[in-house]
Amino acid sequence: MSVKRNVVLLFLGIALLLSCSDKQDFGQYDDLTITPTFETSIFYVKTQESIINRVTGISFFTQDFNFDAFEEDLFAERVLEGSITYELENTTSKDIEITIEFLNENGDVLDSEFFRMDAAPTALLTRVVAYGGTDKSLDILRNTSQIRLSARNLGDNTSTSGLPDAAVELRSSAKFMVRVK
Repeated sequence: MSVKRNVVLLFLGIALLLSCSDKQDFGQYDDLTITPTFETSIFYVKTQESIINRVTGISFFTQDFNFDAFEEDLFAERVLEGSITYELENTTSKDIEITIEFLNENGDVLDSEFFRMDAAPTALLTRVVAYGGTDKSLDILRNTSQIRLSARNLGDNTSTSGLPDAAVELRSSAKFMVRVK
């Protein structure tokens, strides 16, 4: 039994020594491209209809949001393309307008998005804005330091929606493809 095992091991050892194999090519790493997609939320704003009714004038919400996504040069230089998705829902009894402005560090407007939505019942409004390639320039986002969100009530300040928890909701998220290597 022991002799058979030794013969088999000897035969396997000789076969391994005489077998063919290709030379390893570690240069393939240079041809490797890694481009993951990163996704993140930008902002979420919800304003109840009761709050909108308490505000005098047509502007019921204005806020500047800090936008540091492209602050790091490593990220900013490696972004290939991306998109921002906006979702707007209006369950109030008011027609509304929303303006989103992308501002540089001096407060200059680099780009803007405008939304107008009728009073409820309305469908969820979804808009995807693409950056990079043949779409809007990535430089808009690279140079943005703040995002200004303004909302206006085009209706009255007394009506109320028959829907429960009537509000204006705006959600946004971003996806970016980044070249890691």
